[in-house]
Parts: sequence; C-alpha cells; structure tokens
Amino acid sequence: MRRYILSCLIVFVLLASGGAYLLNRYWIHRYDDLIARQASIYRLDAQLVWSVIYEETYFRAWQIGAADEVGLMQVTPTVAREWAKETGFREFEKQTAENVVEFLREPERNIQIGCWYLEKMRGNYRGFPAEQAMMLAAYNAGASRVEEWTRNAKDAQISEREFVERIGIPSTKSYVSSILERYEKVKNKL
Repeated sequence: MRRYILSCLIVFVLLASGGAYLLNRYWIHRYDDLIARQASIYRLDAQLVWSVIYEETYFRAWQIGAADEVGLMQVTPTVAREWAKETGFREFEKQTAENVVEFLREPERNIQIGCWYLEKMRGNYRGFPAEQAMMLAAYNAGASRVEEWTRNAKDAQISEREFVERIGIPSTKSYVSSILERYEKVKNKL
C-alpha cells in the first residue's frame, strides 16, 4: 500500500510540475505574435522587445508601476501622449487625454508605443558600440542620464561592458544587465 501511495504521489508531482511548465511556456509566449509584428515595424529585434517585457512586467498587461507606468512595457502616460500627438490621429490624442491608463492596458497598443519609444531612444545611439545598452538605459532612466554617463567618453565610443559599468543608478544597471543577459540567452536558443 505504501508503494502505491508513494507511486501516486510521484506521478502527481510529475504531472503538476509538467503542467506548471506548460502553463509558464504559454504565459511568457502568448504575446509573441504581437511583439514580432510591432518589433518589425520599428526595426527592433523581437527577442530584445520580449526580454524588455519579461523584465518590466513578466507579461502582466494590467501592471501599473510606481511612477504610473502602464502595461506590458510600462509605458508612461507622457510617452503615450507624445506618441499619440506624433501619429497625427486625433482619436488617439483624445483617448490618451481621456483615459490613458485604459488606452495603455491594451496589449498591442502598449507594445506598439513601447517599441516606438525604444526606437526613438535607439536613434540617439545608433552605431555606437553600446547602442543596445544605451537604448535600454535611456528607456529606463531617460536619455539625459545616458548623456551624463557618457559625458567623459570620447564620442560615447565605449564598449557595452564599459557603458554598463558607468551607469550610476544601481536599479538601472541591474535592469540593463538583466535584459541584455536574457536577450543573449534567448538569441542563442534560436
């Protein structure tokens, strides 16, 4: 009888852990098509965008951050309004003025605006050896901080590792390092 109970318990644990694994796989990949579509529009690597979302919210579209950032990519209301204005669509401007939180909770819209903003930040550092790290640091802490951290570097032509070491905010340094590390792992699995 003991063997039977032990065998049942082992089977139950294996099934539960397998189910948890499959549920997690679904959870972290359910937005892959949206990510790929929006990343391609803004000429970003979909795995990098995926890594940002993993870090920002672990794919929780309803997440609201401490500084009122909203959704999967933790887009700020200010960035959403800037995007809406730049699109030229009055309806988007109206929606972001009336209820920006609800506007940003829609996953595709949030990813679209997040990718737009990542590309906008990348434009400041295109061609630099630390382009991705600088873009991520600007996305997290602002472009002015990246300028501060590269002020004494000759034309900001420093390596990614050197740039990350210069990041003066521990949470931003951790953020950038974590995303780049995850991105490398995801890229190498392909």
